[in-house]
Amino acid sequence: QVQLVESGGGLVQAGGSLRVSCAASGRTFSNYAMGWFRQAPGKEREFVAAIRWSGGRTYYADSVKGRFTIFRDNAKNTVYLQMNSLKPEDTAVYYCAARHTFGVLITEDEYDYWGQGTQVTVSS
Repeated sequence: QVQLVESGGGLVQAGGSLRVSCAASGRTFSNYAMGWFRQAPGKEREFVAAIRWSGGRTYYADSVKGRFTIFRDNAKNTVYLQMNSLKPEDTAVYYCAARHTFGVLITEDEYDYWGQGTQVTVSS
């Protein structure tokens, strides 16, 4: 069992930056592929970014490519999402997810564990 706890959400102006974190506990974090998803009000949850267990490979949704960066610190059991040049349409609850695998996963169904989410609000 893996427990995931997100933090770092908040209110930021358009064009600003924010970093959200996801702390994992319960298992060997370095053996897990990690991902970030988001859900805006009235919309389905969507993929944002994913990272391989070693951190050597990442994947991004087109909507965030070039603005967001996913990275991880396995020594701290934490994965991060650095968000720059934020836009109002980035407003959502951001969730991290995990699965015990060595690949890079980009769909919800592939993940086994989820955090409770952290709210990110971008004002115009």
